[in-house]
Amino acid sequence: MRLKTALRATASTLSALVLLSACSGGSGSAASSGGKPLVGVDYPRSDSDFWNSYIKYTPEFAKQLGLDLKTTNSQNDVAKLTANAQTFISQGVKGIAMAPQDTAAIAPTLAQLEAKKIPVVTVDTRPDSGKVFMVVRADNRAYGDKACRYLGAKLGGKGKVVMLEGGLDSINGRDRTEAFSDCMKKNYPGIKVFGEATNWDGATAVQKLQTDLTANPDIKGVYMEASFALSGTLQLLKQKGLLVGPQDKKHVFVVSNDGIPEEMKDIAAGKIDATVSQPADLYAKYALYYLKAAIDGKTFKPGKTDHDSTIIQVRAGLLEDQLSAPLVTADGGTYDGVPSIKPDDKSLWANNIG
Repeated sequence: MRLKTALRATASTLSALVLLSACSGGSGSAASSGGKPLVGVDYPRSDSDFWNSYIKYTPEFAKQLGLDLKTTNSQNDVAKLTANAQTFISQGVKGIAMAPQDTAAIAPTLAQLEAKKIPVVTVDTRPDSGKVFMVVRADNRAYGDKACRYLGAKLGGKGKVVMLEGGLDSINGRDRTEAFSDCMKKNYPGIKVFGEATNWDGATAVQKLQTDLTANPDIKGVYMEASFALSGTLQLLKQKGLLVGPQDKKHVFVVSNDGIPEEMKDIAAGKIDATVSQPADLYAKYALYYLKAAIDGKTFKPGKTDHDSTIIQVRAGLLEDQLSAPLVTADGGTYDGVPSIKPDDKSLWANNIG
């Protein structure tokens, strides 16, 4: 009788432990069924080499960091991003990384996720309002400033340039546009800038560039705020007989932003002159790094990091890790105080894609 009583007591205890474990996992556990934290990553788009590279890196770093991963693609549509966030909530994710392209319209979704205590890391873009655990992006004002100083130095402070702007509903588009314009006005008043709104659309960019070149055949510089306009710009310059080497008087200096492999090849070939390398690999790595940190209850303060970046406080309750984004030029020279590296530099993520 004592043995049976002891066995019944043991079985009851085990059943209670199993029930307690199941309840704990369903309500507050940060782990998936495999024992790893489950996180969601929404890809903003898959129509550019840059974002396709980000998509490639994300599962690699999730594995390295010991995270289980759910992914969606909002295709540059904030309504889809909102719906994808609801999907993640229903799947029980413990954190979400996203890259909202409309940085104002995402506020209600961020408020909902905050209420549910689901930490959010935004990548590449910063929300105009609302709280997130960390913003992971490079200093986009520096993008515009570096492009300005390179073109200003190459043109000797005189001439005409076209700025193919990104979407001004995005903090990135605004930062790059404002910084480039401010730098030109302050440092190179002899250069006339034709600002063209493109909303990150390549066809729109090429159409407006063609109009500018027709009306102003003496344009000597183009600043495109991302590689979305790269192929179309080169095709147009070729059609007009302007796709010539930098030693030719007809050469139009072209500066891009992104740092994709095609840009590195084009710089080496003399087709474009410079780019600012946006770190697709580090965006993926540190988005997931900060999600894991949030799940683990860690906190951060403004200051230098251990990965060659600086965390700044954008506003109360909002921190941003500004990752390194170097200027890349054919000769690796310094332009108006801005150092650059060559396109074959092994530190560039574009040169390390398998």
